[in-house]
Amino acid sequence: MKLSSLLLGGIFGVAVLAVLLVIAGVRFERPLTSQGAALYNPANEIVVKGVVEDVQEFSCPVGDWEVGTHLTLKTEDGVMRIHLAPSRILRSQKIIFAPGDHLSVVGSKFRYRGSSDVIARNLTRGSEDFIIRDREGKLLLVQQ
Repeated sequence: MKLSSLLLGGIFGVAVLAVLLVIAGVRFERPLTSQGAALYNPANEIVVKGVVEDVQEFSCPVGDWEVGTHLTLKTEDGVMRIHLAPSRILRSQKIIFAPGDHLSVVGSKFRYRGSSDVIARNLTRGSEDFIIRDREGKLLLVQQ
């Protein structure tokens, strides 16, 4: 009798812990095997065109967990997340994107958190060109 009560108590405890972790937003994900320029694959380079729906800054594994700027781009094929560069560098260069901007993005497509994301190499907005990385994915912008 005591063994079954102990077993049921243990199962209940694990279930409560799992629910608390889910409520707290803890996610267990496979880490990216490479980051930054090492994650950029020229063989996976694509061109996407669309309208910026959202601009976010968050700590990202693509940029070695530095706070980076990300765009949510609405394309003909759906919504894509575009990884730009560390936010501090974009601010120092006075590069700003806003919802409603029409962009053409050249970058390397990769899978992250179950979605297809793009690491941007070059962005075009109207007559403006923003070259962020070289053809191998190395960041070209430097903080001034």
